[in-house]
Amino acid sequence: MIKTLRPTDYNEVLHVGHFFRKGDPVLMDLTELTDDVARQLVDFCAGLICGRGGGMERLDKKLFLLQPPARPRIAAAHIPDLAHIAD
Repeated sequence: MIKTLRPTDYNEVLHVGHFFRKGDPVLMDLTELTDDVARQLVDFCAGLICGRGGGMERLDKKLFLLQPPARPRIAAAHIPDLAHIAD
């Protein structure tokens, strides 16, 4: 499920980080912010993406989609206790 957030100030960046770290894609709508504050949030998100992996896509002037890294599927054969189970 995509979490849509419309921050009204920089302090709400905590919510963006919270949902991203949980593994939820975040649609960040910055249209209500000044350009300077919007830039600060985008800078924070760039660091978040760099540190945690994932990606950020600009959908419009002040609309961004943050996607957490895909969780690789681990096959049962790679887990020693479950190697006997076939996929």
